[in-house]
Amino acid sequence: MQEKPLQKQSQEPSVLDTVEPEELGTPWEGKSRGSVLGYRIYVYLMHKLGLRFAYTLLYPVVLYFCFTSRKNVKALFYYLHKRQGYTYFKSWINVYRGYYVFGQSLIDKFAIASGLKRWYSFSFDGREEIEKVLEQKKGALLISAHVGNFQLSEFFFAALKKALTVNLIVTDREKREIKEYLDNYLQKTEVNFILVEDNISHIFEINAALMRNEIVCISGDRFMNISKCLEGDFLGKKALFPAGPFLLGAKLNVPVLFVYVMRGGYKKYNLYAKKAAFKVGDENDLFDKYRTHLEQILQKYPLQWFNYYDFWKTNQ
Repeated sequence: MQEKPLQKQSQEPSVLDTVEPEELGTPWEGKSRGSVLGYRIYVYLMHKLGLRFAYTLLYPVVLYFCFTSRKNVKALFYYLHKRQGYTYFKSWINVYRGYYVFGQSLIDKFAIASGLKRWYSFSFDGREEIEKVLEQKKGALLISAHVGNFQLSEFFFAALKKALTVNLIVTDREKREIKEYLDNYLQKTEVNFILVEDNISHIFEINAALMRNEIVCISGDRFMNISKCLEGDFLGKKALFPAGPFLLGAKLNVPVLFVYVMRGGYKKYNLYAKKAAFKVGDENDLFDKYRTHLEQILQKYPLQWFNYYDFWKTNQ
């Protein structure tokens, strides 16, 4: 089982500035494993041989990654054993299961985006929270994490029957190449990608989107060497998080929500949305609320934590 019982105005780039720790730990490297070729193969097989075959093909693929991705496996094992409290044996078993769930999530994303949405069921937990925010017509900042399958959130928004433009902030350097392929093969979507750049030009794109009353989605759980960080307890141990999402949420006069899309079983997805109640202008209070809510999500879906790197600086 996976589940458990400021006013809106143009901002200067310095909105991301905060105290940077002398030691940033082991940040995410800005790229994920995988390639366009891998996406091509899976999309082709899924359409020709079906979803169940694509899931079955995952078994040897996951086994391959378990043997060849030493650092990633070590990080996932640490999360399961030390932060979730699983036994040694159960942690190793769930390393494989965690990779498998991640693979299923990728397949589901491609299946839904390529026209197979009718095969899936979607449920809301906090739909009224989103609808209230959209009625304000001020735009919104959605803070999520690398858990579940957040890119499917656009299909939930489509169910609200409102004209929405969603902007997804990404840090993966390979996203452009992959997106170009997917745009040619899959159905067109209403998601715009804003790539995090070293010159922080993305800050102006974010502000422009909010000025147009659009939705901006950003991850609150990955940083790179170019990032400014905040530190706080997470699952019982100190960890570093990017400061940007919380500084933006605290300084911009737009609603902030925590939103996650979690895989609830075979062809089932659940969207969780919660309005962030924090002290206006206080990024630390927003940061605290975020960590608490993310912990609650991971208590329910422990295998859908997809940060496969040394998140808690265990190598220091």
